[in-house]
Amino acid sequence: MIFSRFNTIFSIFFYQGVLSNISSITDLGGFDPVWLFLVVGGVMFILGFAGCIGALRENSFLLKFFSVFLGIIFFLELTAGVLAFVFKDWIKDQLNFFINNNIRAYRDDIDLQNLIDFTQEYWECCGAFGADDWNLNIYFNCTDSNPSREKCGVPFSCCTKDPAEDVINTQCGYDIRAKTDSEQRTFIYIKGCVPQFEKWLQDNLTVVAGIFIGIALLQIFGICLAQNLVSDIEAVRESCLYT
Repeated sequence: MIFSRFNTIFSIFFYQGVLSNISSITDLGGFDPVWLFLVVGGVMFILGFAGCIGALRENSFLLKFFSVFLGIIFFLELTAGVLAFVFKDWIKDQLNFFINNNIRAYRDDIDLQNLIDFTQEYWECCGAFGADDWNLNIYFNCTDSNPSREKCGVPFSCCTKDPAEDVINTQCGYDIRAKTDSEQRTFIYIKGCVPQFEKWLQDNLTVVAGIFIGIALLQIFGICLAQNLVSDIEAVRESCLYT
């Protein structure tokens, strides 16, 4: 189940072009996250190439390059994990910032709109910390000067789903925030996406931790194999010098 969720998320990011526009709602100073993926992909290719060719050709330089940089990556991942635990409140604030910026730009970009609709439907949430976060959007806010038909409403992705309905009612969130809290609970998700994400992490902590530990063990195993092969190559070369 956890892998199917990641697969669906990646499909939205790559096939709907979200990455090409995501910098518009992040505080990255104009930096396009696509470049980050390109750099990571390039580094992985170079490391894989160095390790493969180094092992096939018994090239100790390439093997040392592979093991050293794999060790650096492992250290960086370990550091990132520690920092994520220490600064979890900052990460939570950044996630809140990201979702709220997405809410503001909800009608400006169809890809970002699909992304937040998918998030709210999948996590059964509405807004960053609640439905009232949709006041940040010019079409959904409850101000008296708002002429929009969607005033005091929420997107359809906030609505609770009726299994008997085959067709999505895209107007199910109209005027819903003008009702009382008890009425809102009947028709829309009350919990925000940030608390729902935290709950999902807690419920799947064992699986998530297992994945990261597995990746770390594979990296350590690769480093040990590379160093062992380097030692064997150097031992053979030394024996050849004395014969």
